[in-house]
Amino acid sequence: MNLLAPPRARLPIEVVFDLVCPWCFLGIRRLRRTLRSRPDVAAELLWRPFLLNPDFAPQGVPRQDYLVRKFGGEDRARRLHGTIADLGRAEGIEFRFDRIRRVPHSLDAHRLVRWAGRFGAADALVEAIFEAYFTEGADIGDGHVLATLAGQQGLDAPLARRFLSTVAEVEAVHADNLRAHRLGINGVPCFVVAGRSAIAGAQEPEVLERLLDIALVES
Repeated sequence: MNLLAPPRARLPIEVVFDLVCPWCFLGIRRLRRTLRSRPDVAAELLWRPFLLNPDFAPQGVPRQDYLVRKFGGEDRARRLHGTIADLGRAEGIEFRFDRIRRVPHSLDAHRLVRWAGRFGAADALVEAIFEAYFTEGADIGDGHVLATLAGQQGLDAPLARRFLSTVAEVEAVHADNLRAHRLGINGVPCFVVAGRSAIAGAQEPEVLERLLDIALVES
């Protein structure tokens, strides 16, 4: 330990996000890159669920139906996904939208992130779920898939499966989603630093750097 190094400023960062949102995956990767470049900041990521599709059936919807509903068809979606894929490559993400067969309800995935937080594994599980969905096309609305991902992060997979078979944390996820809307958050990702400074969107690291600096001055 370097005793001459200045103390690191502790900053809680609330990450309001949805696990089926590609912009969230991109924005969180950019946030992680920004934090790696700031040894003066000891950030604690606090994961706050946002449900982009709260009216979905528990099993989700076929991807084709979703594309028609959200974008009017596959052509427009393909153009947008191409843009996201280009941006993702710069952050080491290989978006493979073509592998996604169903767009899941994200409730159970958010519940499992909250559960993983009890064991200090929420950060790793968020990354694993994003990777599984956006690069492998895994159905992250399926409890067996989610439990397997938890096991790959060193958690107890059978215990995760039993947790998902209950209604634990369902109300908490819905309450966080409602809180986000009441705060005026209607797009994700949204990053709230130290409970004061906030910014929405998959921002470039330079923008996130300025947000951190503002928070440090105000703390």
